Amino acid sequence: MTEPELVSALPVVEERDVENSLRPKRLGEFVGQPKVREQLQLVLASALRRGHPPDHVLLSGPPGLGKTSLAMIIAAELGVPIRVTSGPAIERAGDLAALLTSLTDGEVLFIDEIHRIARPAEELLYLAMEDFRVDVMVGKGPGATAIPLDLAPFTLVGATTRAGLLTGPLRDRFGFTAHMDFYEPEELEQVLTRSAGLLGVALRGDGATEIAGRSRGTPRIANRLLRRVRDFAEVRADGVVTAQVAHAALAVYDVDVLGLDRLDRAVLDALVRRFGGGPVGVGTLAVAVGEEPETVEEVAEPFLVRAGLLARTPRGRIATPAAWAHLGLERGLSTSGDAGGATLFDA
Repeated sequence: MTEPELVSALPVVEERDVENSLRPKRLGEFVGQPKVREQLQLVLASALRRGHPPDHVLLSGPPGLGKTSLAMIIAAELGVPIRVTSGPAIERAGDLAALLTSLTDGEVLFIDEIHRIARPAEELLYLAMEDFRVDVMVGKGPGATAIPLDLAPFTLVGATTRAGLLTGPLRDRFGFTAHMDFYEPEELEQVLTRSAGLLGVALRGDGATEIAGRSRGTPRIANRLLRRVRDFAEVRADGVVTAQVAHAALAVYDVDVLGLDRLDRAVLDALVRRFGGGPVGVGTLAVAVGEEPETVEEVAEPFLVRAGLLARTPRGRIATPAAWAHLGLERGLSTSGDAGGATLFDA
């Protein structure tokens, strides 16, 4: 890596280090997800009493809700090491076999985005999860021989943002499955208060409320916005994060009162102003905002749908009355004066 590349990479590394420092270390420090915490506490306490590793754990839910943090907490509560990898990194069965055979007794193996694991590796994982054994193939063709290797008992923690893509056989081998829900604003205020204490940020209650309301119900986003508001407060204010300071800071960073960012508003604006509220196909919508269809569909749309601003229909995407209101427009009239929703655009 050249010197300019190294310098540009430093902020990314620092941001990652800050994010890791904000992760709760024990189950008692974890904010939100009360049902999941209670269930997980029972699973771990029972395993510790028996002196055996707990059942394999599957954590599902949208990004940024704390799945990785919970995996690390599981290892910490059990007092064992944790090995971290991801589904896309395991391309061959041999990669997984090498990883599994290197695990120590009781160790936690965390596989993020487990739904993206290669199929041959997934089939190898079935036997490992059930019998703590893998069969390694030696040779090729008719003379190939399967050599069974025993594994140290371990706990697999899988995380997925798309549980529907998991195969039935893999899903059934998890003894405990937890679904993570979006956070309430009050819970995000607790997250922000804790993070502010760790970062040394002077955060007022009204400032926490302002940031929490724009964080999309996601702790990761809340912590990121807190750091950006902190920057603004240190440079353009007295360092204290109040509601007024947070409001001004988030305006600079293009985060509006509902938590919509630049891309979200671009999609919504194009849908309403250019296409009269739809219906319009995602491909046309993507061209209108200068993004790839996958970006619009996977990054912007989920929150817009959840916020009740956009609806997916068989004919295409349409803007809801709330979208018109959020943009300050009268429903049914685009800026060109066309009747909204009257024309089908690439649906």
